[in-house]
Amino acid sequence: MRVLVMGGTQFNGYALVRELVRRGHEVTIANRGRTEAPLPGSVKRLVCDRTDPQAMREALGGLEFDCIHDVSAYRPEDVERMVELFRGRCGHYVFASSTVIYAATHDLPIGEGHPVDRSAQQNEYGLNKLLCEDLLLREYRENGFPASITAYSMVFGPRNIIPDREQRMLVRLARGRKVLVMGDGTTVGQVGHVEDQARALCAMMQNPKTLGRRYNLTGGDCYTDEGYVDVFAETVGVEPEKVWLPAPYLDDLYAGREVLGGRLEVKADTRSRDEARQRSLFGVQRIMQRIAPHLHHWNRSVFFSIERLKEDTGWRPEYTFRSAVQQTWDWMQSEGLDRSLEFDFGFEDELIERFGQGSV
Repeated sequence: MRVLVMGGTQFNGYALVRELVRRGHEVTIANRGRTEAPLPGSVKRLVCDRTDPQAMREALGGLEFDCIHDVSAYRPEDVERMVELFRGRCGHYVFASSTVIYAATHDLPIGEGHPVDRSAQQNEYGLNKLLCEDLLLREYRENGFPASITAYSMVFGPRNIIPDREQRMLVRLARGRKVLVMGDGTTVGQVGHVEDQARALCAMMQNPKTLGRRYNLTGGDCYTDEGYVDVFAETVGVEPEKVWLPAPYLDDLYAGREVLGGRLEVKADTRSRDEARQRSLFGVQRIMQRIAPHLHHWNRSVFFSIERLKEDTGWRPEYTFRSAVQQTWDWMQSEGLDRSLEFDFGFEDELIERFGQGSV
């Protein structure tokens, strides 16, 4: 197939490009040309800024593709421009959304029919993904635009552009640092592997069952917070020294009565308090991977069903959580990142001193 990948040089897009080429597809990527990547020699690269309508028309106007994978659209105008450019000239358009769209729930696993969150708690990223989905589903219903939606969740693997996730934990353990565990460590989470994700996207291409539908895309198994630490430690080959963050502190953090690194001033204005709370919640992700901490409480288990994707495409994840951690660690070592990566562990050190009766 002739396939266009919007993006294609970073993490998700790069893994997808490599998988497409491996399967023999004719691949073109379109991006701003700012990120270098060891792309396969057969890949054609078009340079354009997707926020510039004229540049988009000049680079992509008149081209036709059997499938377009859009992994770099974050606003409804991004998607609207693609629909305008490729209406009648695209066999299938696959849009990368996010599981951040889903409302908090104790009814697990979260399937594609679960309510979404458009409330004031939702962040700009999540709201924009929902607006993109709205546009595409309307275009499919009213005009037959061949769109499908994939809701990505947290993803592991080589070239991850968010090192504060798995790379941070691996480095922390490899350097003998104490590890923070939230509450009693029993909260359940889930990640997927970037190569499994790429295989799933390939399995969706021009599959008529997938048109007009959203698909959760993540891994096939789950872990507890303490299990997360234990698997990472076993992979690195160390015995982790755990420091437990007490539930009352975490409740205060999520309620906005605390911030990472200190207590909120009572007299602070509401906007400052809200901003401080948001920074703290996303700081929690540097302690332990969390999906949408602004929506889900610190001890709310969150994991997603991938049954719809499996049933409609035949795809199955090949990586377990443990093998995903191992492959990521192997890659980091091969690239020397286990030695060269540097992280600011300052706020964690403060918490360890506060709750661990000792220093790091």
